[in-house]
Amino acid sequence: MEYKVANSKPLKLKTEGVKKKKKHKEEKKLLEKVTKATEVPQETQKPPQIQRTKAELAFLKQQEKMQKERIAQKASKTHKQRVEEFNRHLDSLTEHFDIPKVSWTK
Repeated sequence: MEYKVANSKPLKLKTEGVKKKKKHKEEKKLLEKVTKATEVPQETQKPPQIQRTKAELAFLKQQEKMQKERIAQKASKTHKQRVEEFNRHLDSLTEHFDIPKVSWTK
């Protein structure tokens, strides 16, 4: 009685009745579009040149200069020197920044 709802037909395997669509037509269309795009003259494909103001150029120049200085400063110290300097900084901090004890018994 409980199984009256169940289907009595045999199960279909995935390979039966399932046909894959061929994509030859789509590939041909894509190839045609690509060939048409490559046939366009070079003049129309050039990106427009960006015109920058004097202030923008000065800003970019200053940014490059600051970035070079930062890189030179970081490269001047070894990792060991940076770790020692950081530890000295942590030692100079007050106990206010210490992690409090979790245990209430001590």
